[in-house]
Amino acid sequence: MKSGYRDYRAGLLAMGLALLLSACANQQLQTKTQQNIPTTQVLTIDLKSEDLRKGGIAFITPSSITGQEEDKQALALAFTEVLLAMRPDLSVMALPQTLSAVNRAGLTREYRQMFEDYRLTGIFDREILQKVAAVTNARYVAQLKLGAFRQESKDRFGMLGLRVLQTKTSTIRLFLQIWDCTDGSVAWEGAQESTVSHESMAEEYVSMKSIVQESARDLVAHLP
Repeated sequence: MKSGYRDYRAGLLAMGLALLLSACANQQLQTKTQQNIPTTQVLTIDLKSEDLRKGGIAFITPSSITGQEEDKQALALAFTEVLLAMRPDLSVMALPQTLSAVNRAGLTREYRQMFEDYRLTGIFDREILQKVAAVTNARYVAQLKLGAFRQESKDRFGMLGLRVLQTKTSTIRLFLQIWDCTDGSVAWEGAQESTVSHESMAEEYVSMKSIVQESARDLVAHLP
């Protein structure tokens, strides 16, 4: 009787391993990425398409939630790649170019002070904005804010205690403000929140770059 039970368990284990190996062999067929319908809000205050094309736009240092400070450069890079691809008609200065121009012009202290004041007031100083515009040759500056970024994992299917599929979910809340350096006003702003789910046996999460670029495509599509 005990021997028969052991044989039965061994058979189940063998079947489970066979199914697992089969699933591994067909991993690409079982991998699915899905983006939930994003929530997007935009407000065009005083930004005209022609002015944006003529004036150009420079990215300044993004802000982020606590714990994601090291992702600010990656955030700006991913967003800039999308903007350049979708709007080749615009003159765009990426964040590293803006920082280099600011440093070469000896504006580092003023630039830092501008962000310290912004954290308290939500306002970028007009005079410093005008200096940034002068050294970047761009009328507008774009500032990104990472409001939230979360990665979660949930088991979807298991066999005999062996994990086969997992749902990896990434959620992001992203803000974009475009400031007109000529008068220090906010010309356009947008907010986007989205969730991307990825079903796979692989351990990797939906990358931050992927979800940022999905959000960027939606926000850029709303620009004048």
